Amino acid sequence: MGRYILSLDQGTTSSRAILFDVSGKSIALAQREFRQIFPQPGWVEHDPLEIWQTQLDCAKECVAKSGVAPEEVSCIGITNQRETTVVWDRQTGEPIYNAIVWQCRRTQELAFGLRSESEELFRQKTGLVPDAYFSGLKIKWILDHVEGAREKARRGELLFGTIDTWLIWKLTEGKIHATEASNASRTMLFNMHTLSFDHDLLSRLDIPESMMPEIKTANADFGTCSKAVMGFEAPIRGVLGDQQAALFGQACHKSGMAKCTYGTGGFLLVNIGEAPRLVPGMLTTLAWQMDGVAPVYALEGSIFIAGAAIQWLRDCLGIIENSDEAERLATELDSNEGVYFVPALVGLGSPWWNSDVRGTITGLTRGSKRAHLVRAGLEAMAYQVKDVVEQMAKHQLPFNELRVDGGASKNNLMLQFQSDLLGINIVRSGQQEATAWGAAAMAGIGAGLIDSAESVAKSWIVDKVFKPEHDRSSDYAGWQRALKGAFACT
Repeated sequence: MGRYILSLDQGTTSSRAILFDVSGKSIALAQREFRQIFPQPGWVEHDPLEIWQTQLDCAKECVAKSGVAPEEVSCIGITNQRETTVVWDRQTGEPIYNAIVWQCRRTQELAFGLRSESEELFRQKTGLVPDAYFSGLKIKWILDHVEGAREKARRGELLFGTIDTWLIWKLTEGKIHATEASNASRTMLFNMHTLSFDHDLLSRLDIPESMMPEIKTANADFGTCSKAVMGFEAPIRGVLGDQQAALFGQACHKSGMAKCTYGTGGFLLVNIGEAPRLVPGMLTTLAWQMDGVAPVYALEGSIFIAGAAIQWLRDCLGIIENSDEAERLATELDSNEGVYFVPALVGLGSPWWNSDVRGTITGLTRGSKRAHLVRAGLEAMAYQVKDVVEQMAKHQLPFNELRVDGGASKNNLMLQFQSDLLGINIVRSGQQEATAWGAAAMAGIGAGLIDSAESVAKSWIVDKVFKPEHDRSSDYAGWQRALKGAFACT
């Protein structure tokens, strides 16, 4: 058996593949960006076939670049953007509509209706707040709006999947239609107590059960990728939603440990152990379920726009050329000089769950320049995390260390500002690819290459610790005023 694990990391703006050895060392990486489709304001779509093709190309390129013989790839792990929804024809394998992305707000009216009618039912069963964010309402929208879709679904001709399921289906040439519990827990159709799709919730949204994938444990056997597709065969032995994969890869395996991933969005997860609990404004989600052991749950603060704010400054305003330029510009200033950016470009997630609020920039003067906007964008990531941590603290969920990862975690200025705001140590992992490694490590456990989660924890290393240095209470007070202004505009 080979000693290498191929991790497929399918994200919101790009597909990536990373080859790891069993210690977590990255051997090779390949990445492809793909189109972001905005049919209407607030709508976000992806082409499922483009997702598949970019992910396949990355996988092949990664193995080729590594110099590792394909037969030395012992298994595959998959991690993915979680709530993004694909519906396809069971016979042809063709999507019947573009993938509706987790950021898309087209189903917010449906969500409002559920909140007024049965919010507590969904909350108690799923741990989630009824919101356009989650997959269930996206499925319903496709069935309601694509001609003939509902009739086909009732005849058992359509399949649903989050991106993990779509990739598994394609890799196995349609032999396996499956997901795992952390992804299933993001559908708003998964009962977190029974660990299965809930018949009542499916019925309320008029979604046929025949569409739903089989739910497996995270380190289960998800079939074998086809040689005709990939160029070699390897079993798919680990699957986790991206944020749960980062929690696992960051070795937050004990109750009370927390991580934050600064990617397109920002996601703070706290391991709460084997018993789910509800906290206002937060999501209760399944962290992972492994063969033979009790499931592990997490509380999550979901921030819709984090690194995407910097991407927006780059792509839509053109004030920076790349993300690396952001830190250089921001350090030209000693402070934000009163400029705040509330990046509610698709509404606000935790702890507010408000789809109507829109992005605002406040405090501009005649002397404001692009450095002010960039610094405000970086600081906004930290302020939003502070909002989440404040809400958790109110409900006896304090923690004294936050492990961080994701693209924006490379930004030292932002992480120091985060430490100052929270008053705790921010620990950047030596494993910068925590999400991809989390899925790879789970696959390694499934394939018997890694003996346990304890081995993953022992291999975790620190890159840098950021300790509180400044009192940021006045900065945070300014953020809260800017936030109130954004809400006042709704």
